[in-house]
Amino acid sequence: MKRTPSNLDALFDPRTVAVLGASRDPSKIGHLVFRYMLDSEAKLFPVNPSAGEILGHRCYPSLGSIPEDVDMAVLALPASATPQAVRECVDKGVKAIVCLASGFGETGSEGKRLEEEIKKILASALPEMRPRFLGPNTLGVYVPRRRIETIFTSRERNPRPGPGGIAFISQSGATAVCIMEAAAAVGVDFSAFVGIGNKLDVDENELLDYFAADPETSTIIMYLESFKDGRAFLESCRRIVPKKPVIVLKAGRSESGAKAAALHTGSLAGSDRVVDGALMQARVFRAYDEEELVDLARALDHGRPFTGGRVAILTTAGGMGVIAADLLESRDRGVGLKLAPLSEGGKAKLRSLLLPFASANNPVDVTANASNDHYAAALEVLESEPDLDAILCVMQFQSPFVDERLMDIVTDWFHRGEKSIVVTSIGGELSQRALKNLTESGVPAYPSIWRGVRAIGALHKRGVWASANSKR
Repeated sequence: MKRTPSNLDALFDPRTVAVLGASRDPSKIGHLVFRYMLDSEAKLFPVNPSAGEILGHRCYPSLGSIPEDVDMAVLALPASATPQAVRECVDKGVKAIVCLASGFGETGSEGKRLEEEIKKILASALPEMRPRFLGPNTLGVYVPRRRIETIFTSRERNPRPGPGGIAFISQSGATAVCIMEAAAAVGVDFSAFVGIGNKLDVDENELLDYFAADPETSTIIMYLESFKDGRAFLESCRRIVPKKPVIVLKAGRSESGAKAAALHTGSLAGSDRVVDGALMQARVFRAYDEEELVDLARALDHGRPFTGGRVAILTTAGGMGVIAADLLESRDRGVGLKLAPLSEGGKAKLRSLLLPFASANNPVDVTANASNDHYAAALEVLESEPDLDAILCVMQFQSPFVDERLMDIVTDWFHRGEKSIVVTSIGGELSQRALKNLTESGVPAYPSIWRGVRAIGALHKRGVWASANSKR
């Protein structure tokens, strides 16, 4: 990650890292964090007064005994030990602190008292020497390109995304792990992840501005249960959204959900109707579940926004085309776009290139007997249509004349064509492999028609918003 003009750099690109509570016990959080951080380019210092060495590295009895400056300190300690550790960080001149422990404001009065004590300790430092504090109750950070990782869940059970363009800000650690695992499974990659937890210091607003300036981040996604400063959040979004899309999964919409959010992070969720209207005004995409969050991210990170709202459906299954048409055009059960009318010349070309019983109308049905070449020919004709903005490719492998080469055909047209292309493929192993291959190649690809149509709708909305902004 290239440096941005921010005092948060020590969180995402530290040169030296101390792990307080590092352990030789593989079952301990302090062991996992230290072991995962060994992959990074940072110089590591394990801190544990009861150990001489950990994983081949000399262990230090205290933070103050480390003979070098420390950019980031990771606190793998109980909540009760955290204030003293923070005091040591202030004395050492540490630039950033990641507090992994729970047991703070989310648990009641004693936890809130600990948070207030930590705030006082941080405030005792001169402003220019004050460490930035991430958490508590957080997984910390994950930066794939730099191999910075404080996540303490198993890599083997919970694979992480590889390096990409999506920055993920989350108020929940465990939820974030699930979302990242789901993203990794389908080939969606991240520039960074950061868990904000209870937001004692570093919050979503600062991180929005940080990733807005980060050249390796192209899309920002967020899981939030509350806003620390709603007005500042919206102001940040208004600045950022014209350059980079922002997608928010805001939980706590219902009364019960809001109560659960308060118990989880000690936060008040706020009025959902107000939140919904504010996000719309700021042109922030709102996701309503974890699947939609990842789906919109991969569409907006790689897809081509468009303004016209005219869509063609290309399918090998007529029924799939009908379902897609309904979802595209319906306003209450779809995205409210239009099937593009194909030109007479375009339809004539399709009739000359496709099988005799294929449909040259929109949806274009190349039929279950089509070959890779038929599919390629149809894409070429659709790409030349003047009154067409986007193509939904319903890629099925039931034809004996279609094989995995179809992935390369679609990928090629996605990158060299002018139309926005989204792919769906419904099926078993071959379809799943195709979807992952396409996603890793930068093509928005989904395992259901609705998810593909929803991606088309998001790209259209992004295009309309961008056009409106450019006219201001």
